[in-house]
Amino acid sequence: MTIRRGIPPLAILLLLTACSAEEAPEVQVAEVKRAPVVEVVEAPATIGARATATLRSPAQGTVAKLYVRDGDTVEKGQLLVKISSPQAEEQLKQARKAAKAPPAPRIGAPGIRLAGFDTGAFDRQVAGHFAKARAAARKLDDAQARRQLLSAIDLAQAQHRAQSRALAKITADLNRTINGVLSQVTGGLSGLTSSMASLRTASMAQSKAAVRVASDTVKGLSIKAPFDGVVTLGSASGGGGSAPDLGGLLSQVPGAMQLPSSGNGPSTPVATGVPVSAGDAVVTVTDISELTLSADIDETDVLLVKEGTKATVELDAVPGAGYAAKVTGVGVTPMEASTGGVSYPVRLTLGAGTFDDGSQAPTPKPGMSAVARLTVREVADALSAPASAIVTSGRESVVWVVRDGTAERRVVKLGAQGEAVVEVLSGLRAGERIVVKGADAVRQGQRLS
Repeated sequence: MTIRRGIPPLAILLLLTACSAEEAPEVQVAEVKRAPVVEVVEAPATIGARATATLRSPAQGTVAKLYVRDGDTVEKGQLLVKISSPQAEEQLKQARKAAKAPPAPRIGAPGIRLAGFDTGAFDRQVAGHFAKARAAARKLDDAQARRQLLSAIDLAQAQHRAQSRALAKITADLNRTINGVLSQVTGGLSGLTSSMASLRTASMAQSKAAVRVASDTVKGLSIKAPFDGVVTLGSASGGGGSAPDLGGLLSQVPGAMQLPSSGNGPSTPVATGVPVSAGDAVVTVTDISELTLSADIDETDVLLVKEGTKATVELDAVPGAGYAAKVTGVGVTPMEASTGGVSYPVRLTLGAGTFDDGSQAPTPKPGMSAVARLTVREVADALSAPASAIVTSGRESVVWVVRDGTAERRVVKLGAQGEAVVEVLSGLRAGERIVVKGADAVRQGQRLS
């Protein structure tokens, strides 16, 4: 819940008139005057960094060399970790070999017949991969994960069989088309030649794309800092252990879907010689050159917050210190607040902090909790009244004005609302006397001293 706080200049604002000394004062009145009013919105907040990037291993392998330690400061482009992955190197080699393979022969003179594709040896090889994949899946202890993996393998094998049947059908249909065209028009070969050329072009493009992907993977084995920052080492899932790599086996099967890691394997700190799996978080770089603040503002207050709104921040970790801050952005995506209502994210820049004695406060760390107090409205010379004088009646704000010694109900319109003093936009004039204590018990026409 948002708490509003303000600056209570009561000594300047109020000229309190006490009741007679003979009886306990139940009602007090004061004169309406002009004074500064400050409205503050208070909200929980969290310290954040300018940028954070988690760098992951692009392939299965081992940490060949670690160039940094936890807490090291690094520069953009600096080499952080070198990963050795024979598997990625071999995939690049095979992709380059496939890209250099000679193109399929062109269709020659009339009377040509395309021979059917003998995929028997290939099918047996693929069947072996599926068998290994199933065997690896059955070794999983988690029954749900085992069922999901076996279902995925069955789906991949069904897709492969469908592709084989489709290939055979395409070959047969192509032969029938060629023979029919050649029996009527010899010149029909030109269209077929064009189609085959398109297929060759598509195949070459696919091969080049495979080379680019494999090359990027090998290049990514040298992990570098994306920007200046501080390093935090991650943990590896132990992807180089003795257990079969089910994802690697399935990747060799045409049409097989990519399966996520079950996440059940043990993790170990990243160090030289430690095995890693593709996707393991190896190192995180955090840019703390500029700290930010993320505050959750209640829906009842967020419309008062604008870009440039100033704030003061207090940290749980640094008691007695205050930090300057300024709003840089107000989010539009609602979030459920802890109280059950709705709040909106507000981002602020965080400046230097000082203690009450003027000494410099330490620099916070990302993730620290804080309380932000945003000055949403500030009026230097406002017609003001104590907050205790305001009585809420339905949707109206009411004060009791002392007129000819009796209480008169007056509806007022409020502006900035501090903790102890509020701004009155209409309904009162400077110099009028109003009830500032016991207003809830006053009735119309009641005699007031």
